[in-house]
Amino acid sequence: MNFKKKISFLIASFSFFYLCFHPESIKASTSSSMSFQTTDLSSKGINFLEAILSASIIVQITFLILLVMSIVSWAIIFQKYAFFKFIKKSNLPFENIFLKDGSFEDIYSKARSNENSPLACIFIGGYNEMQKILKNSKSSVPTLKGLDNIERALRKECEKELSEMENSLNFLATVGSSGPFIGLFGTVFGIMNSFNKIAIMGSASLNVVAPGIAEALLATGVGLFAAIPASIFYNNYLGEVKKFELLFNNFTTDFLNVTRRNFFHDKNDIK
Repeated sequence: MNFKKKISFLIASFSFFYLCFHPESIKASTSSSMSFQTTDLSSKGINFLEAILSASIIVQITFLILLVMSIVSWAIIFQKYAFFKFIKKSNLPFENIFLKDGSFEDIYSKARSNENSPLACIFIGGYNEMQKILKNSKSSVPTLKGLDNIERALRKECEKELSEMENSLNFLATVGSSGPFIGLFGTVFGIMNSFNKIAIMGSASLNVVAPGIAEALLATGVGLFAAIPASIFYNNYLGEVKKFELLFNNFTTDFLNVTRRNFFHDKNDIK
């Protein structure tokens, strides 16, 4: 046993020193193996475009559906980004005007010139309802019961503005939730094609299996490519809508408080 161990040690030592003083042998062997792999991959590489064009009709339809969904999703994403940016820019001047505590007539005239602002539209709806109540009131001082009509008018305008903001967001939610499953549908058919070719060719070589697996993985990738941005921006824009909803609720409360304080009184206080 000791003699065998000594022989093994001498062989290992000789090999180590040989490699240390002749590193070109390692480089040569490595380069030859790498060149062999490169040649093999280049000669048998898979072109993704060819994989799509040679895929079955069901997989191609899956690619087309996902491509259309992705294009529409990105169009909605850019449109909503510009829309929310425009709304924020339009709301800021009118919000400052309302907080200056000027007369409602002055605020109304400025709101009419800034109807791109959702806050201005909400104010106009509440102001018009208030004018109807003041005009139709039998007494000189309307009672607090009229505030219910004003509140309903304000809520109606708020829901109208929020509905416009939420428009098309459902499509992003649909793409985000269904995109991976549509891609998985194409993946299943791609793998089925691979097994079908194995059965026809009677061989499970890479040349037989690779095209089907490539189209299957491409279907999964395209599905994720369509779903991930749609899901991210849907959650982002939904958060923006909730922020605007809070802003509208606060504005409605401020409007009702100012109206109650300046235009309406409790019925018991009227003599």
